[in-house]
Amino acid sequence: MKIIEPKTEILDDIDGAKILKKIELAGRVCYKSEDRITAESAQKFVAGLIASGHESVLEHEKISVRIVCDRGVTHELVRHRIASYSQESTRYCNYAKDKFGNELTFVRPLFFASDSPGYKIWAAAMENAEKAYLALLKSGASPQEARSVLPNSLKTEIVVTMNLREWRHFFRLRTDKRAHPQMREVANMLLTEFHAIIGAVFDDIYEQCRERDPDLQSA
Repeated sequence: MKIIEPKTEILDDIDGAKILKKIELAGRVCYKSEDRITAESAQKFVAGLIASGHESVLEHEKISVRIVCDRGVTHELVRHRIASYSQESTRYCNYAKDKFGNELTFVRPLFFASDSPGYKIWAAAMENAEKAYLALLKSGASPQEARSVLPNSLKTEIVVTMNLREWRHFFRLRTDKRAHPQMREVANMLLTEFHAIIGAVFDDIYEQCRERDPDLQSA
């Protein structure tokens, strides 16, 4: 049994300045103000679009990411409908094979301290789930049959693509204090990375998040 922390990875080679210029051009078509484009105008113009609620222009750009988290998080993640998803399949992945180290991998819940009673109970439950899963496979069950004993804490990988407007919607919901702690953990990681690369699109959400969570890391 292996226990890991969640992680995220941006899959696109993002040029933040280039993206802002494309969004500015699209937005200025609406107002026929292309003549006002300068080398430095994009950031202010895009910030103004967002402040005025004209976010449809952000749909002209998208970002793809790979997220390593537990399956409970992905159950919430895939509820965001304007997106594309490709997820590791427990129907076809046989975790008893060498390529998976002949073991299950679980994501450690951040809300259980490693020396707490809750963590010990959780770890024992994961160990029992692994034993049951491997025993089912050994008895002749297929991976899609054996997966019935797998818990939400099972590690999974998912590739997610959303346009920038939908990423803003995602961050507004999933960095909020009412979000599930593990969902918020992943969302905060991504928001920090996105803000570092293309700040003008995410400045307002990032600052609101920092107000709620002063310990939010800077990329």
